[in-house]
Amino acid sequence: MVQLTVEPMDERDIAAVARLRVAAFFTGTGRTLDDDVAGLRKLLHGDGFETAFVARIGDVPVGTCLLVRDELEPAHDLTPWLAGLAIAPEHQHRGIGTALVRAIEAHATSLGVEALYLYTWEARDYYMRLGWMVVEPFRQNGEPMALMSRQCGL
Repeated sequence: MVQLTVEPMDERDIAAVARLRVAAFFTGTGRTLDDDVAGLRKLLHGDGFETAFVARIGDVPVGTCLLVRDELEPAHDLTPWLAGLAIAPEHQHRGIGTALVRAIEAHATSLGVEALYLYTWEARDYYMRLGWMVVEPFRQNGEPMALMSRQCGL
């Protein structure tokens, strides 16, 4: 049986993680694979606060999730954010997303973060099952969204 591992992204993961992210979030947006590779590389070589975790089955990256300082535009004072949870379609509904969310939460807690934020609409019930709470509904580009938060260390 092949084992799932979840750990911080390293250089060997960047291209595969960027492909997952572009397919999940950026199709038709103008953000290219090269743009995402550059952003992930910057995150990887940053100060260590912002990070990406990758889920692997064997040596194959099948999911990712980020901890970032800034997420929504326009910028505001909420920080940090759980962002970019993406699982390869053929590996969804197997607990990989939960493992990645928990890894980001543990990383944030280890850094002394008191609360994490995210935004979503379609996945709000999923995050509520993981202990996240809707703070405020809002609209982004005319679409409904939910600002959510979770207290760290709980």
